[in-house]
Amino acid sequence: MRRLLLALPFALLPLAAAQASDHEHEHDHAEHGSLDAHEHGAARLNVVLDGQALELELESPAMNLVGFEHAATSDADKAKVAAARSQLQGPQALFGLGAGACTLSETELESALFEDDEHEEHHNHDEDSEHSEIHAHYQLDCKKPGELKQLNLSELFKRFPATEKIQVQLIGPSGQQGVELTPAKPSLGF
Repeated sequence: MRRLLLALPFALLPLAAAQASDHEHEHDHAEHGSLDAHEHGAARLNVVLDGQALELELESPAMNLVGFEHAATSDADKAKVAAARSQLQGPQALFGLGAGACTLSETELESALFEDDEHEEHHNHDEDSEHSEIHAHYQLDCKKPGELKQLNLSELFKRFPATEKIQVQLIGPSGQQGVELTPAKPSLGF
């Protein structure tokens, strides 16, 4: 499954490039239309549904999820990091995956902020970085994948209100698609 997710950006590259060029004039502050630009309020989500295997990968600036990007030193900042991490542990709720009888088989949460939270005594060389990211990777086993009709990010937008838009790339039974979801338009059909 990991190779499918790794192939997703290449499979959707023509679609993403076309969409980036369509929006390039709207986002002059972006780095030459780069899809990897660190933009507060924006996140990326890759989704692959292959048979009963569902894989999701969320990439977001930490600012969107915890409200800051510096190392969490105060108790208040540490509490925000712990709360975000706890919420990210439940992808079924965040991505509206109530259907399909999906069970979580693997979760990987990566961020310099999480490492600081786990290993306070360990000095992290990224602490001084001005752009901290949070990456969440999920693998789910869906007993009834045919019942998965849509991806609904309304709960994610509700829990992380600084997230204004999510660029979604999805490969599913209906083929591949790329779309930008917002709090006003939080759903995408499989």
